[in-house]
Amino acid sequence: MKTDSIFYQIFLNFPTIFFELINQPNTNTQTYEFTSREVKQLSFRLDGLFLPTDNNPNKPFYLVEVQFQPDDNLYYRLFAELFLFLRQYQPPNPWQVVVIYPSRSIEREQDRHFGNILASSQVQRIYLDELEETVSGSLGIRVVKLVVIKPENQAINLAKSLISQAKQEITEQKIQQDLIDLIETIIVYKLPQKTRKEIEAMLGLSELKKTKVYQEAFAEGKDEGKVEGKVEANLKTVSNMIRLGLSLEIIAQSLELSLEEVQKLVKQTETTD
Repeated sequence: MKTDSIFYQIFLNFPTIFFELINQPNTNTQTYEFTSREVKQLSFRLDGLFLPTDNNPNKPFYLVEVQFQPDDNLYYRLFAELFLFLRQYQPPNPWQVVVIYPSRSIEREQDRHFGNILASSQVQRIYLDELEETVSGSLGIRVVKLVVIKPENQAINLAKSLISQAKQEITEQKIQQDLIDLIETIIVYKLPQKTRKEIEAMLGLSELKKTKVYQEAFAEGKDEGKVEGKVEANLKTVSNMIRLGLSLEIIAQSLELSLEEVQKLVKQTETTD
């Protein structure tokens, strides 16, 4: 499963989940944009940035790294990219680094070179298996846990519980539908041997998708795209999602487009870059 792509989709569509993870649940997510920036000197793109969109210089920007495989060079790369970004852009905001691990066993600290900086208040390391029960009762945090849970039966049971929780806690139908679709997408990635129809049946979604409420939310999403200027909006969205490393399949599902339509949009973004 492309874990980092799933996390980037979560943070792109549900930024409140990120701020819950870092214990800042009251952050106004409307004042942040999840995006990427190119560092021109070395021709690389810094992904996973939460940049403030207002003019508050005291508000930090966040560099987010999702790391699910051991990597001895992670901190060398991460901090090199951060400081090159600071040199080029010189943002007015202080920086914060957030690294998300499934467990401590994956981390390679490199204390000799990074011990002090890792111990500073500007670096936060999150180990998903250590999240406290009081925190993990949150709907957003439980969605994150769904990404890392391994036994198939536990994943299915958790997904069902999340869908039920989403129905109870989220009153805005479009947001509820988007989150349920995200939960389904995570299970699709976790169980590649299953068809989507099989997964819909396992999660009890077959009947849900036939309901009037679900169909109205689905139609609302399409109407919003038309109002914004569908082609132009999709071009911009596809470009941003590609930069975040999301797969074409995830982009297609997120935008409710066919894979062929997304491929055409990708070609258009390449010609306009």
